Amino acid sequence: MAENIFEIEKIVRKNISNLKAYSSARDEYQGTRGIFLDANENSFGSLIHNEYNFNRYPDPHQKLLKEKIADIEQINVENIFLGNGSDEAIDLLFRAFAEPNMDKVLYCPPTYGMYEVSANINAVEIIEVPLTADFELDIEKILPHLTNPNLKLIFLCSPNNPTSNTLNVKNIETILKTFKGIVVIDEAYQDFSKQISWVKNLSNYPNLVVLKTFSKAWGMANLRLGMALADSKIIDIYNKIKPPYNVNGETQRLMLEGFENKSRKYRAVDDIIAEREKLIDRLKNFSFIKHIYPSETNFILVKVENANLLYDYLISKQIIIRNRHTTLLCENCVRITIGTNMENMMLLKALESF
Repeated sequence: MAENIFEIEKIVRKNISNLKAYSSARDEYQGTRGIFLDANENSFGSLIHNEYNFNRYPDPHQKLLKEKIADIEQINVENIFLGNGSDEAIDLLFRAFAEPNMDKVLYCPPTYGMYEVSANINAVEIIEVPLTADFELDIEKILPHLTNPNLKLIFLCSPNNPTSNTLNVKNIETILKTFKGIVVIDEAYQDFSKQISWVKNLSNYPNLVVLKTFSKAWGMANLRLGMALADSKIIDIYNKIKPPYNVNGETQRLMLEGFENKSRKYRAVDDIIAEREKLIDRLKNFSFIKHIYPSETNFILVKVENANLLYDYLISKQIIIRNRHTTLLCENCVRITIGTNMENMMLLKALESF
């Protein structure tokens, strides 16, 4: 077990430590039965008439949902924060631990763009340590930054977007054992990977936050539900500063309904991985494709002769991929999400005429 060098009291912002959290009506009374005259809701109902009480506020703690997730992830409810997409979980980390115009965040491009956006919104200086040419962490360049007292957050995406690979486990362990701030591992695409989730290491590293989403493997992108899994002290801070009703009732209800059909999620993951391997095999036949990067995600990164030209051509065929040509280390690369078998066949047919 790693030595516990992490003291959350030393890195949380003082105004957050002193913050008195907002107490909603549903915090003060958590029962489900009664005449509710406490929250200034519209007691006469909503515009939509059905069995669901849209005029009532949702459970601010998402208790039933967290119980299901705790069972799936094999962790305690106290280790779960649910947010309006993973983006809320990212933003709240900046609000809690990074002092504007003083503290710093480190991330390794090319990677998910919201780390940079959230840093800029919260006026937190960015330390960029680009990935190596083979899309691995440049650990020798990262290590000198770990003793910077103003560095509070490190974001690592594994499997990474847009490079589609997992990051070296030993390098991540080195960071977790050395850094006295918070290490965030974004596992949005972990379901499509052979790598074991870092959730298994939460008890070993009190400075570890694992981000997960229901937008990818679970197929619930429209519901906007993400989660952060971490030590209970970090989750307590999340719950202290989050908006009171940050996950709406319909999202909670529909996600609980989705959990009743978990087997469909596992079948979808298997189908996506199978289609991924078939698509990679077929793409190798096109001369204008120069390299297909190994993938442990539900997309592939492909280097082509001219990314702009290919992108515009496919748009004309109403096939939309992502042009990553201007992204660091991704010159003339496009990112292709794995579609259904029919969608992939239509893509391949269009490429035959390119």
